[in-house]
Amino acid sequence: MKIVTNIARVLVGLLFIFSGLIKANDAIGFGYKLVEYFEVFGTHFLVPLALPLAIFICVFEVILGFTLLMGARVKLTLWLLLLMIVFFTFLTFYSAYFQKVLSCGCFGDAIPLTPWESFTKDLILLVLIIILFIGRQHIQPLFGQRFENILLVIVVIAATAFPIYTYNYLPVKDFRPYAIGKNIPEQTKGIPDELKYYYILKDKKTGETIKVDAWPEKWDSIYDYVGNDPVITKKGIEPKIKDFSISSLEGSDYTQDIIENPNYNFLLICYDLDKADKEVFGKVNDFEALCRQDSIAFVVLTASTKETIEKFKQEVHTNVPFYNSDGTVLKTMIRSNPGLMLLKGGTVIDMWHYHSFPSYNNVKEQYFKKQ
Repeated sequence: MKIVTNIARVLVGLLFIFSGLIKANDAIGFGYKLVEYFEVFGTHFLVPLALPLAIFICVFEVILGFTLLMGARVKLTLWLLLLMIVFFTFLTFYSAYFQKVLSCGCFGDAIPLTPWESFTKDLILLVLIIILFIGRQHIQPLFGQRFENILLVIVVIAATAFPIYTYNYLPVKDFRPYAIGKNIPEQTKGIPDELKYYYILKDKKTGETIKVDAWPEKWDSIYDYVGNDPVITKKGIEPKIKDFSISSLEGSDYTQDIIENPNYNFLLICYDLDKADKEVFGKVNDFEALCRQDSIAFVVLTASTKETIEKFKQEVHTNVPFYNSDGTVLKTMIRSNPGLMLLKGGTVIDMWHYHSFPSYNNVKEQYFKKQ
């Protein structure tokens, strides 16, 4: 039992640390996922708390994982692990059975899981944690009390600082299809299912129907064609980017003109102008003016209405061209409002949070002079 308990201890501890860190790498994205759950369960009053709650869960998972591995506060750790996994097992079962939230966000965008995969994962964790309860006398601390307390303080500080950093300066590792180095037009393409068609024919005399994969000889004198029955022989691959489009404020499509621009071009992503940081627009206006001097395209993408855009432009004194795009797509493109992306030929070259908005001359020196 001691060996089984320690194997379960390592597996559960490492999985909780990995789960917490991978979500902490993109706390904003995990916050968006919590909003989905709040809307499903009708707890809309929790929506404003989505981000701080997301950060808390990330930190909590990491700390629990470390305390389990260290053998610290065993009784408290095991009870917290049990309560947490019971709650999430119910949540993932509900999502899977009723098809409410199609991705739990357990491992962020790094390892997308279907609802039933998430539920299965939680069931396995539940079994492992029950094993830990049964063999808890075999969970011994790895360090003395004083060193253990020092380690716990370090873990708490580091686990808290990491999601706060990624919130303010973008994810350290980007797993989304808009990450640096990804080509957006390529990400919108998928591979269709391979199909085999069977033809349904009805005997003119008997009325019986048959299904064949090739037309019988002189079939039309014996059978009436009823229809076909396509069968998937090889599942295709869905595009990683769906519903991506860019339009002018009048509704004209500019997707290809902007995304497939063969030259360097900048996209300033402001999914919601009412929530966008306005102070950075002094730097944005100066940046765009220098772009115009060098004939470098610079546009703003937003999901806000034309009226909101006009009001916003007056408030920040900007004449930058604005285009419309889907808000969910824009929130996925970059975890910053606003956030700056540099593209060339549809490939993402670099991106910046508004907290680290770049100098045009630095970008020019780094990229444009290499041409």
